[in-house]
Amino acid sequence: MRLYLVQHGTAVPKDKDPERPLSKAGQTDVSRVASFLGRSGVHVARVLHSGKLRAQETALLLAEVISPGRLVEESAAPIGPNEATDKLIAFIESWPDADTIGDIMVVGHLPFMSKMVSQLVGTEQDTVVVHFQPGTVVALERGENGGGWTISWVMRPELLGG
Repeated sequence: MRLYLVQHGTAVPKDKDPERPLSKAGQTDVSRVASFLGRSGVHVARVLHSGKLRAQETALLLAEVISPGRLVEESAAPIGPNEATDKLIAFIESWPDADTIGDIMVVGHLPFMSKMVSQLVGTEQDTVVVHFQPGTVVALERGENGGGWTISWVMRPELLGG
């Protein structure tokens, strides 16, 4: 089973729009990442987001390519920027095996996503394991670390050039 943790794309500043939708650059970056993931064969059964507009828009752009025909969902576990990671980790640990559930993508915010990666791979959650930038995708696999999680790869929009 793979778990994809994604930082939302670049959003407009709060003083320009308090809802903070994706900026044009954020939309472009996320669309390019989605296209790359699709060409690479990434497919997910579920796409969850935090409920904040920028995360929802990111989730929708990604889902169009890697989860066509499926709805994106607001996460049942709180995954806002400053939420504790324990509820999402408990939610993840309750999932059945990959044959039953498929791969999952979660779109959220910093510092939450950074703390999730650190905690899932077995380090202190305040230890930075991955340097996130807007639109970054971290692929983790369960079972390669004595049943725990390991990082398979990291994709940042800057790797696609442009």
